[in-house]
Amino acid sequence: MGRGRSGAAAVALGLALVAALPFAVTTRYGTNLLILAAAWSISTLGLTVLLGYTGQISLAQATFFGIGAYAVALGTSRWGIDWWLALPIGLAAAGAAGVVLGMTTLKLGGHYLAMVTICFQIIFSQIAINWVAVTGGPDGISGIRRPRFLVPLDTAQQYAWFALGALFLVGVAVWLLKDSALGRSMRAVRENELAAEALGVDSLRVKVTAFALSAVIAALGGALYASGFRYISPDTFSLDQSIEVLAMVLAGGSEAVPGSILGGFLLTFLPEWLRDLKNIYLVVYGAVIILVILFMPEGLWGWARLAGRRLARPAPPRRARRPLAVGGRGEAGEPILALENLGKHFGGLKAVDGVDLTVRRGEIHALIGPNGSGKTTCINLISGLYRPSFGGIRFLGREVAGVRPNRIARRGMARTFQNIRLFRELTVWENVLVGAQRAGGGERAVRERAAAALEFVGLPARAHERCRNLPYGTQKLVEIARALAGTPELLLLDEPAAGLNQTEKQELVDLLRRLHAHGLTMLLVEHDMSLVNQLSEAITVLNFGKKISEGKPGDVLADPVVVEAYLGNRDAALGLAREHA
Repeated sequence: MGRGRSGAAAVALGLALVAALPFAVTTRYGTNLLILAAAWSISTLGLTVLLGYTGQISLAQATFFGIGAYAVALGTSRWGIDWWLALPIGLAAAGAAGVVLGMTTLKLGGHYLAMVTICFQIIFSQIAINWVAVTGGPDGISGIRRPRFLVPLDTAQQYAWFALGALFLVGVAVWLLKDSALGRSMRAVRENELAAEALGVDSLRVKVTAFALSAVIAALGGALYASGFRYISPDTFSLDQSIEVLAMVLAGGSEAVPGSILGGFLLTFLPEWLRDLKNIYLVVYGAVIILVILFMPEGLWGWARLAGRRLARPAPPRRARRPLAVGGRGEAGEPILALENLGKHFGGLKAVDGVDLTVRRGEIHALIGPNGSGKTTCINLISGLYRPSFGGIRFLGREVAGVRPNRIARRGMARTFQNIRLFRELTVWENVLVGAQRAGGGERAVRERAAAALEFVGLPARAHERCRNLPYGTQKLVEIARALAGTPELLLLDEPAAGLNQTEKQELVDLLRRLHAHGLTMLLVEHDMSLVNQLSEAITVLNFGKKISEGKPGDVLADPVVVEAYLGNRDAALGLAREHA
């Protein structure tokens, strides 16, 4: 079943549940639980964006939930503002707080980021408790008015429909976000931030956007909660509630919209179902959460996804209407990349020391040298992963030394890595789509380039396989396809033949020759001298961070200085050089 048909079925099911659930719950208490579950489930969808899509941990979701709740409470009960005017104030305040929290990801990540979000949550809780003049302190705020939506929402059942409708709309929006350009960028950052940057993804902007969206979504849930129960107090927005929201997401499935909603409803209703157990119900409640998280790492919804993968046979992407646009738009032979006295020192280690190099349009230029000679460091300097200690890098006539990798990539440079950096949990198709986004354009243009890149390397049939399940040689091809999909002016290849068998190496040679025939400029770092000799038109040799030779392949490979650098013996080097000559 295709995504379109399955998506339509999911939307239809969601609408049916929105309509039916308030009828199915017959008690006032049950209807209130339904409203509570809808509000918290909206908050979990915010964490789906942040944790599930972007991989950023946050234990401050109750803070944003509380900002939305207090905005509606203060606006409708004290300031005389209509609910529909108070709501955007709360969303804007939560979004601003999310941006502030997201900016900390520039320096922090992992458990350090989690600690910052905990502190953020504690600060909010203390403000809510102690700023009595505004928040009402521990006594809270009462008399909160409900919105009018076509008709007054005076009854619990009417408001339940409203809350569930809001949950449905947010769920659809978050589901659509996943396969948008922004959603793919978020998942790329989650999988491998370094590779995402090298493909033109601004990882900081993506993470800040994720925090802001997560905060806004949680604030909407808080606003619905406040007007639903017409009373709020600080204990609803504590660290305990943030932990509970995280548990909801993990239990249901952090990357799936249905999973997050399922977790929200389950952990809202489960305590009520276990009330008859009296003193031990909290033990059972905790045990259920622990068992789900331990034995279902993808959450409860992971089972449904696994069954879906086994039953569904997604069709390959549509064939590209045009062949892949490979090669630049300038004049053959003109300088495209120039290194001028480039250096990178790590303390006392001179990894690259005063290197000059020029790569001309349309050529395959090899950068070789013994292990530890500075080749990969040089590639990392060119692509922006390292900042030079001194010297310059000019790409397409513009200085790029010290420029962030995503900006260099957007100017027309792509690269592969010595150690493969695919987005392992994404499919081949999704990986290549991220690469295709670098060249810009609408979704149709992005998909067209991605399909053409897959066809160029011969992988359309494997488009929907997860990259972690692919053989090593196929993963190398995926990484090249991902780089090509952005139609680069210059392709940096960092040891593309490493780990390949002879058959795979020959296939790689054939692929690179086809790229060269199309006019693509390549800078090749490689240890296999046979491959270098077959492909390169110019060679630069590094040793101990310095350039020791440069020129045509025949001349460079016969240079005694080069042979000595590899063999470490002057007499043997001279003898081998005479034989080669």
